[in-house]
Amino acid sequence: MLRKILLNSSKTFAYATRSYSTAAQLKTKEKYDLYAGVLIERLPIITKKLNELETEVLEMLKKIEFENSLKSDHELRKEKDIRQAELIKSGKLDKDSETEAVSLQTAQDFEDASNEELAKFLTAPRITEDDKKNNLKSLNRKLDDALMLLVDEKIGNDSRLLLPQGKWLEGETLRQTAERIVREKFGTDLKVQFYGSAPVGFYKFKYTSSQNESVGGKVFFFRAIYKSGNIPDSKLKYEWLSGEELKGKVRDSYYKSVESFCTF
Repeated sequence: MLRKILLNSSKTFAYATRSYSTAAQLKTKEKYDLYAGVLIERLPIITKKLNELETEVLEMLKKIEFENSLKSDHELRKEKDIRQAELIKSGKLDKDSETEAVSLQTAQDFEDASNEELAKFLTAPRITEDDKKNNLKSLNRKLDDALMLLVDEKIGNDSRLLLPQGKWLEGETLRQTAERIVREKFGTDLKVQFYGSAPVGFYKFKYTSSQNESVGGKVFFFRAIYKSGNIPDSKLKYEWLSGEELKGKVRDSYYKSVESFCTF
């Protein structure tokens, strides 16, 4: 009996040792490279078009505000002009007062002139020429939406359209890596402002090629706002995309990761 127990114990120990050894080997093999990624976002330039419910609420609020408001200076002046016209018509104003009242521009004249000037004013279209051409390299499109800058990144033997990213170098903070990536990829003309020094998101991926020492990469994302400047005319493939457009360009897992720290 004792021999049987010792034999079973030996087998269990041997199995546990092999399992631990296998796990240790897997753990040793699964080495990941560290990356910093940057979400460069052009914020909306104009407000979104109101939907039907928002339009109804706005009209209701305008009506309430009008009903509760006091008369403006223009309305008071208009009423005064009407009273003066009635006095002139009835002959109750003397000659000097009548001349002074007639020579001044009335509130109605001012209102008519203002309406005439307003009729000549044309608002800029919400849909631009770059919207019509679907020019994905232009910032002058989707003015009521946020746009994100994506570039063609080489991952192993593949090329994918992703947020700008690059490997972390020894001695750098991840924030410094993110800033270096922006300079190296887009030059010094493109000005961005980082939100902070802490990453806002994370994504892990595996290399498709087995030639690398590491099995994949871990990307820590930083968020930045586009301020000014242009991307130099080069062979760099890039696109400014909205959240809706991004969904059809990247993998679902990548999209969900970006969606977790984005505003779209």
